Amino acid sequence: MDYKNAGVDIEAGYKSVELMKKHVMETMRPEVLTGLGGFSGAFSMKNIKNMEHPVLLSGTDGCGTKVKLAFILDKHDTIGIDAVAMCVNDVACAGGEPLFFLDYIACGKNYPEKIASIVSGVAEGCKQSGCALIGGETAEHPGLMEEDEYDLAGFAVGVVDEKDIITGKEIQAGDVLVGMASSGVHSNGFSLVRKVFSMDKETLDTYYDELGTTLGEALLAPTRIYVKALRAVREAGIRIKGCSHITGGGFQENIPRMLPEGKRAVIEKGSYPIPPIFAMIQKAGDVAEEMMYNTYNMGLGMVVAVACEDVEKTMEAIRSAGDTPYVVGHVEDGQKGVTLC
Repeated sequence: MDYKNAGVDIEAGYKSVELMKKHVMETMRPEVLTGLGGFSGAFSMKNIKNMEHPVLLSGTDGCGTKVKLAFILDKHDTIGIDAVAMCVNDVACAGGEPLFFLDYIACGKNYPEKIASIVSGVAEGCKQSGCALIGGETAEHPGLMEEDEYDLAGFAVGVVDEKDIITGKEIQAGDVLVGMASSGVHSNGFSLVRKVFSMDKETLDTYYDELGTTLGEALLAPTRIYVKALRAVREAGIRIKGCSHITGGGFQENIPRMLPEGKRAVIEKGSYPIPPIFAMIQKAGDVAEEMMYNTYNMGLGMVVAVACEDVEKTMEAIRSAGDTPYVVGHVEDGQKGVTLC
């Protein structure tokens, strides 16, 4: 009896590392001091010395049950983008600049080519957000997970000068809410998606004119990363007063998180186009509109609050980063929360 017969293939692990090296190296920043394969990743902090009071920010998350679609479609090169996006968007939401990322892949069996494909997506997400992939772990869990299954999670670290942290405390009545378009469902609400649609390859491979793609491709579209857009707004000299990453819990849970007590967000539902995938989910599952807004991003992945006089410059900065902005509402006095109208 040996470890391989027990279900853990050490040689496959070595091969996975070799296959993923080229993807990881594409994410390197000058601050990275260690190579792939060490027991830890080292990252120099010398470049943040110019900050008055540097503060480290961190975020950790996974892709939830969205990985189930990757299993069915046997497409694993984008799910890593989701893992990175869920973490770095949270860091950027506080005004931070993501510095580095670590991933964790738990699998029933290590198929090196599949693991390398997953990591290629992680590397792509890191490149999109400008952070380095400095380490990770791939763990085989025979007997705990099916051989063709895996789970993916990650951890990001960023930095911000204390004076630039976005807290929401400065939000006032009259401030304007600017939303940034999402790429679709992102990485939340897939437990409901999997109840609404049959999770088989035939269903997911069905093409829909209103989507302009197959159902599976629309659902598997990776989470949009907003790091560059938020950076562009800051570099334009605009003070972002509040920022909300619209993830699990949709509008009702996430938008109030950026508000101070006594301030209420008003979102105009007709102020931006809602991607057709959400109408399909609502109709196919007979899902109440309130539940849709309480579960999904409904086409807005990030919402920022800015002063009225900064709206046009904010919109211009977001567009310059390749994202699509919309004026979606405003802030008024009232009980902390959100009104959809």
